[in-house]
Amino acid sequence: MVTRLSFLLILALFFLVRSPAAAVLDPVDFVALQSIRKSLSDLPGSDFFSQWDFTGDPCSFPGVFCAGDQVVALALGDPRAGTPGLTGRLDPAIGRLSALSELSLVPGRVIGQIPDSISLCSSLRFLALSGNFLSGPIPPSFASLRHLRTIDFSFNILSGKIPPSISSLPALSNLVLCHNHLSGKIPSFPLSSPLLRLDVKHNNLSGELPALPLSIRYLAVSSNGLSGRIDGVIPQLTDLAYLDLSMNIFTGPIPATIFSLPLSSLRLQRNKFAGAVVPPTDVKIPEVDLSYNRLSGAVSPFLAAVGRLYLNNNRFTGELPARFAERLEAAGMEVLYLQHNFLSGMQMSPAAEIPMTTSLCLQYNCMVPPVDAPCPLKAGMQKTRPVNQCPEWRV
Repeated sequence: MVTRLSFLLILALFFLVRSPAAAVLDPVDFVALQSIRKSLSDLPGSDFFSQWDFTGDPCSFPGVFCAGDQVVALALGDPRAGTPGLTGRLDPAIGRLSALSELSLVPGRVIGQIPDSISLCSSLRFLALSGNFLSGPIPPSFASLRHLRTIDFSFNILSGKIPPSISSLPALSNLVLCHNHLSGKIPSFPLSSPLLRLDVKHNNLSGELPALPLSIRYLAVSSNGLSGRIDGVIPQLTDLAYLDLSMNIFTGPIPATIFSLPLSSLRLQRNKFAGAVVPPTDVKIPEVDLSYNRLSGAVSPFLAAVGRLYLNNNRFTGELPARFAERLEAAGMEVLYLQHNFLSGMQMSPAAEIPMTTSLCLQYNCMVPPVDAPCPLKAGMQKTRPVNQCPEWRV
């Protein structure tokens, strides 16, 4: 009795004999591509599959790249910006492409689970399936993909935990799982990991920051439920270029050494950080957002070197150092938000001219703002705090 698979293999061999152009492709890969094609279709406006004619050579199909008689890369969908993607499901037949090293899927409306069979593609180095409606768990079997360098499952609806074994992949340098419904803890990474980018923002993750390798340069964990202190993890990551811990429930002080990291952006807003902010020297980070925390004490003059500084909605007190006025008048700061603190003064002339390119907000402090500058709407309409909230004003 001829099974369906046997029939497809016979059919593939028939095409190999009939068409010299198709004779280069391995029959197993040929049949796998047919199954993949049957499970997917173009969204309206996309014609990606219009040239997938199996009477010809599949190695000439859009998105199919071959080496010898095997498929080594599969890019599903038209990658041009604004082009509609695909719909359907990912067929488990992908796992039969034994030489596959790259698999990508453009954003679209592909649904269902990520096939566990992808773990059979032992040469896989690049796996990007972002911007679709893939659901269910991340297959733990992917831990067998020892050559995998990039995993990008962002902007889907994946759920469950991040498999701890994923963090032990010896070649993994980019792990992008943001904008899903993942829960549980972020797994710890060995110090020997070559990880450069970890992006898990906008999930339902909890627990503390795990051990991370010193190689990491991009860390984004915002909009989760992460908690605990960061001073045992972050200061050791001396190569960090981007750090976003915002919108979690981290506590404790902000480590002073964090301001000496070679960051392009430091985003710590909307947590429960407390205590003084004491950078050891001028902060050269272009953007620093510490808003909506429980930070207190004086505002350090070393923060005046920041281009876009957000300190609003904290508990800072005292007078603002003169360096801030100097930087504002010299157009050295693009944004300075200090609203909703307990600051008692700022050394700035009422006649000072703030450049049109600068956004300054000082309202709702324990002082009358020395200059009239427009504030964002959510800062409210009150220029100063009530007297009973400002000890300096009590007689």
